[in-house]
Amino acid sequence: MPRRWLDRRLKLSLLRLADALDTHGSLLKAGAALGLSQPALSRSLRELEDIAGAPLFERHARGVRPTEAGVVVIRLARRLLAELRRAEEELDAVGAADGGSVAVGVLPVASVGVLPGALIRLRRTHPTLRLRLQEGRTEELLPLLAAREIDLIVGRLYAPAVPDGFLREPLWEEPISVLARAGHPLLKKPVTADKLAGQELVLPTVSQRVGQEIDQLVALLGLPRDVALRSSSYGFIRETLLASDAISIMPRSMMVGDLLRGALRVVPLPVPAPPRPAGIIRAADPPPSPAAAAFVAALRAHVADIAARDFGDMRKADSSRGKRDTTRRAQRG
Repeated sequence: MPRRWLDRRLKLSLLRLADALDTHGSLLKAGAALGLSQPALSRSLRELEDIAGAPLFERHARGVRPTEAGVVVIRLARRLLAELRRAEEELDAVGAADGGSVAVGVLPVASVGVLPGALIRLRRTHPTLRLRLQEGRTEELLPLLAAREIDLIVGRLYAPAVPDGFLREPLWEEPISVLARAGHPLLKKPVTADKLAGQELVLPTVSQRVGQEIDQLVALLGLPRDVALRSSSYGFIRETLLASDAISIMPRSMMVGDLLRGALRVVPLPVPAPPRPAGIIRAADPPPSPAAAAFVAALRAHVADIAARDFGDMRKADSSRGKRDTTRRAQRG
């Protein structure tokens, strides 16, 4: 097979074209995004397919979809474009006393839990560091990490279905807990499953994985699964808990601010909650940039501050360096 000479023939404009076609799924929309006329876009696509030596997109009723070769080119395009964006950010930071940037993918529970406090701490120590956040589910963020569009992922650590080559480092626990307002009658005497069953319950509508873990604890406690009140609003659940005797079952870190302030409390459970390690996911190579390392240091410090409080063991996953290293090796691809 003749060489394609990609290093000599590929142009950035063609890489941007591949990315735009996959993003928009339409020649018309991709052309509008790139500022290209339809004939110019078609010519560029033919040039890219000639370089690749294979068709990259196939037409269908609603637009275009990538072929197998197209997926390879799109992955290459996004990786290279992300590296260029990162290089531009690093060049902007040259000469700055405390510059640099970090792109962080964050799972929904972590975004309202440990992340705000970690960022407040980071801004104190690195006020000029630039941060870009991308919230999503693990399966949405891992491709961005592979393409180097983000530096790391923060949140619940799920074991990969197949080895993926990423490092997973547990830093804290995100146990599913029963939460109630400070001064709630449940907190005044030992809690039993019967006492929990008599309480008004409001549950969060969260991702499928977290929802399954909540349902698992509900089943362990022998509580009814048919709950009258569910909400996707974190603010609504918070106000309901603070203003009434309702209780909720969720990852306790979702309400970590109110737990730290003492407005909400963790209700002791009559059964142990299943473990839920959380932490960071990052590529094995290259090593974290100074900006990414500063972010992780702020996250560690915030988790340590939470662990020093008396409402839970959120840093249990980091209680032993040996245990952490064992877990990290077991989850490394």
